[in-house]
Amino acid sequence: MRFTSVREFRDKATAMLRSREPVLVLRRGRVAGVFLPQLGEQLPLDLRRQVFQMLTADIARQLKKKGAREAEILADFRQTRRARRR
Repeated sequence: MRFTSVREFRDKATAMLRSREPVLVLRRGRVAGVFLPQLGEQLPLDLRRQVFQMLTADIARQLKKKGAREAEILADFRQTRRARRR
């Protein structure tokens, strides 16, 4: 896995997007994003677990910070779904 800054990713995005290597994009030493190239094959299970754990922890942290409740989130999904159907 390659580690890069947001600026470097922006400047060299074309080359990195052609790469077969996953790229972890950092902003001030913290994860800003992850680029996982689709190679037609499965990513190693341990890598998928790490990415899943990082993403779910980040989502949980953001929800807690905003004080979002499960019932509110589900109601928002229902409302969005209804709006799309119209």
